[in-house]
Amino acid sequence: MGLRKLRNNQGNVLKQLLTLIALLPAFTAITVAAPQTAPSPTEKPADTANYLLAPGDLLEISVWKEEGMQQQQILVAPDGNINFPLAGAIMAAGKPLAALEHTIADKLSDYIADPVITVKLLQSTGNTIFVIGKVNKPGQFPANRRIDVLQALSLAGGLTPFADDDSIHILRRAGSEVEVFPFDYDDVLNGEHLEQNIILEAGDTVTVP
Repeated sequence: MGLRKLRNNQGNVLKQLLTLIALLPAFTAITVAAPQTAPSPTEKPADTANYLLAPGDLLEISVWKEEGMQQQQILVAPDGNINFPLAGAIMAAGKPLAALEHTIADKLSDYIADPVITVKLLQSTGNTIFVIGKVNKPGQFPANRRIDVLQALSLAGGLTPFADDDSIHILRRAGSEVEVFPFDYDDVLNGEHLEQNIILEAGDTVTVP
């Protein structure tokens, strides 16, 4: 009797397992449709969150759920502006991505209820500086963060032995005008006249005679 009862129990367990296996596809086929909601704001990567846009930068701008206004690639013009449908001309240069998203949303709020804007930086070719003259590695350098004159000279490999280190100048173009800032390398290294070690802006040229 004990053996028969054991066999019956084993048979019942096997039947239950087979039933569960048969029903498994039905369970996996059941899906619950979640309501579509606006994308939640995402934290910008550390390398772009504080990045200040500049002429020449390439952006991708999307307006959630608006046909024809998604993943538009827009170049920041030489005057710092972008043009976006319905919003018109918007000053982008000098703004972080989050600030530009807010500005575009404000502009579109007259036409779209609660617009959700996403701005991505595709290429940051706009924020560059130049170091030329008697340095070891003259050229063009990205300025994706705040860079001062001393740091720019370091990026260029430092001065050559023939450089006139007390006659360095920074050239900054503003429209048709060029502003000149003097820089005495030895003074700054010695902790003197540190106001000369200015923060460079996109397009600045450091000249080392």
